[in-house]
Amino acid sequence: MSGLEDRTHAVSGELAGVRVALPESRALEVFAGLLERRGAEVWRCPLVAIHDSLDQAAIESWLASAIEAPFDRLIFLTGEGFTRLTGFARRAGCEDAWLTAVAGTPTLVRGPKPGRAMKPFGVQPDAVAAAPTTEGIIQTLSAQDLHGQRIGVQLYGAEPNRRLLDFLRAAGAEAFPVWPYRYADAAETGRVSELIEALIAGQVDAIAFTSQAQVRRLLRVGQADDRQDALREALRRTIVAAIGPVVADELHAHGITPTVVPDGRYFMKPLVSALARHLQAVA
Repeated sequence: MSGLEDRTHAVSGELAGVRVALPESRALEVFAGLLERRGAEVWRCPLVAIHDSLDQAAIESWLASAIEAPFDRLIFLTGEGFTRLTGFARRAGCEDAWLTAVAGTPTLVRGPKPGRAMKPFGVQPDAVAAAPTTEGIIQTLSAQDLHGQRIGVQLYGAEPNRRLLDFLRAAGAEAFPVWPYRYADAAETGRVSELIEALIAGQVDAIAFTSQAQVRRLLRVGQADDRQDALREALRRTIVAAIGPVVADELHAHGITPTVVPDGRYFMKPLVSALARHLQAVA
């Protein structure tokens, strides 16, 4: 089925006739439903999938450290990361010990999502970063004495986050990073190329990104197709929505200015509401 055939058509609502591309994978149907109920036509094209890290031994070693010699602090960047780590702990037979260690360790999270992921397991963060970004974590920790502390840091994908790790080391802490999940291509390259062609042809009114990996995959395929410059120009003409400042920063890094970023609450519902307000304003 082609991307054009994969659009879901609606005939009424405040976004009737607006075509929105969704690169989302995990909650694609939830996201699509939020838009379709407002009348939008949704082009589903999941760009990336999320899988457990392949390095099971490294994850289990990190968990053993967290349990047997608890860190002085824990930092979680994502709810997905906490959930994946807990899954590894369950399969290793140490879930209860892991959750006890989390409950007994001062925990800082980058934004509200990790806290929401932790709640069903009966644990909660002790602090939320001043802003849901790496800089927000650094700002939160800057006034604290970290010298000599052992800090467990949940990262994601293949992202080393040198900014955060360098900050911790400069503050005299010993950082113990862990990468519990990885990104993989979800859609076939041909489908992504078709989306790129539609963006270039002006057949898409808006595209909504919810992760850095989605931005990178789209641009990577554009480069492989030798259409990178045309794609960037198309994105500058298209309404580009970013779920929060992390994704917005990724777009800026590639010379693309997001048109819509929700203010303060970085979830799908606020993103859809912000996108709807913008589209109505420019209609």
